[in-house]
Amino acid sequence: MRRSAVSVASHIADGHGKLTDPELRKSLGSARGALFEFETQNELATGLGFIDQDSSRQLLDLATETAKLINGLLGKLEI
Repeated sequence: MRRSAVSVASHIADGHGKLTDPELRKSLGSARGALFEFETQNELATGLGFIDQDSSRQLLDLATETAKLINGLLGKLEI
């Protein structure tokens, strides 16, 4: 879960650093993929009893907010 969470931020930073909309778009897509990976790992960790339901819900709420931000950025970029 930590790796995928760090990957989200790293992909965004990488795309921003390349200074072109196509590269940023590609990196935001990768960040979104890492976020979906995080959500899947969260569900698995909850199902296996590694984290409780309340913690899981909080993490999913943060992931949802992050997804909205990523999608908003993607929507602002030209195709």
